[in-house]
Amino acid sequence: MTRTSAAASSVRRFARREWGAVYERVRTALVVRRWRAIPLTLASVALTSLLQIVQNQSWGYQFVQDIGALRAGDPLLPSLLRTPLSLFVPALDLPVWGALAQVLLVFGIAEICLGRRKTLFLAYVATLSGTMYARVGVALGPDSPLGLPAADRTVVDTGPSAAVVGLALYVCCRYGARWTAAAVVLAMVVEVLVKTNLAGKEHLAALLGVGVLMLVEDALRRRGRRRRSQDLGEGAPPIQS
Repeated sequence: MTRTSAAASSVRRFARREWGAVYERVRTALVVRRWRAIPLTLASVALTSLLQIVQNQSWGYQFVQDIGALRAGDPLLPSLLRTPLSLFVPALDLPVWGALAQVLLVFGIAEICLGRRKTLFLAYVATLSGTMYARVGVALGPDSPLGLPAADRTVVDTGPSAAVVGLALYVCCRYGARWTAAAVVLAMVVEVLVKTNLAGKEHLAALLGVGVLMLVEDALRRRGRRRRSQDLGEGAPPIQS
């Protein structure tokens, strides 16, 4: 075996270990159900596209801002009401095709691997984590290591990208793609170091929020297993001597 073929074989083994479970799940779902496997993802792409078109019209910009844009300086209750729709409002300073590709790929994989309800819930948790961090960061101020400058009070939140990174981390961790999960976290850290802005820090907050949720789920799962083991132990017949 040549060095080239040996390297290719190593790459294939790594890819199979890292992404094999996700690939098989997604491939089977798309082959069997085709586009019916990802109705939430298709609706999300359509809604993101619609909001992008509307907010680029002279008559539609303020309307989209009023129903789906989040800023740290806005009142809390209206912001919480706008948070679900803010998932689908793409950033004006970034190409919309990038946001649509991210939503189609990551939301699609998550919807197949986790289900529609879990995908939507995790997307909301990630977005809400970023939104709440922005408020806390502005309140702490620029002198705090976790703080933000006062100018970030008026900056619009990240849109679908926080949900995308949160979902990517969750799917990778739950399906054993540990190197990919580490790469997602590393990429967000590098983003903050290279370009210090609100969006990058909100991405880290989204990862932290999803990470905490996974820790809680794991703790509850372990507690449930211990309880079941205790119940089985109590219900077992005594050993006869």
